Amino acid sequence: MLIPYDRSIIPACDVSSLAHLARIADGTAHTEGISAYKIGFDLVIRFGLAQSIRIIREYSRAALIIYDHQKAGNDIPAMGTKFAAAVKESGADAVILFPFAGPATERAWIKACEDIGLVVLVGSHMTHEEFVAEQGGFIPLEQLERVYDIAVDEGITDFVVPGNQTDMVEKYRDRIGNRIGSDSFRLYAPGFVAQGGSISEAGAAAGDHWHAIVGTEFTKHKYPRHVHEAALQLTAQIMRKA
Repeated sequence: MLIPYDRSIIPACDVSSLAHLARIADGTAHTEGISAYKIGFDLVIRFGLAQSIRIIREYSRAALIIYDHQKAGNDIPAMGTKFAAAVKESGADAVILFPFAGPATERAWIKACEDIGLVVLVGSHMTHEEFVAEQGGFIPLEQLERVYDIAVDEGITDFVVPGNQTDMVEKYRDRIGNRIGSDSFRLYAPGFVAQGGSISEAGAAAGDHWHAIVGTEFTKHKYPRHVHEAALQLTAQIMRKA
């Protein structure tokens, strides 16, 4: 498992400048309950993953870095090795995979990342409207469940679930828990605040072991002190058992 705490907040650093990233890192680096930082394509396309990680670690050398390729795991199986090597060489600790390209790719990318020392978080159910086929999207719910099942079979213990859909959080928690035991895995949940999710409600659905991925509540502030105030408010919610 990536994070040695039962509950925490992970800032989603979906910003467009290194100065904005530094503001988030400065405001959160020494806040109890902030466990890691998630970096996505917005920074990486502009500045590179290694440079983005360097900015965060100027404020916290111990920071855990999760790279979210948005969405990784959707190429041929052989490309997993190249992806894993690039992420590892940039200094990240973990990656998020949403492998919709089939079981062979999912298994190969998980193995490639783990072989090189990256922790793998697997998700399949996204937070936005018209995603699942039953609600007008492309992918049937049973196939999203299959992604999690394969990840369990591959030994994954860190899973991304849609934090703004508490019924699905509970469903996936139960499904995974029935396979490997309720204390053997961690859930990571985006979709709070801007996408309508409630940290307290998701906490009740997720159980004792989960981490909230939160973006807008950090990225909307112009000064580190305001980021810090937001961090204190959010961590107080998640550290308090629902």
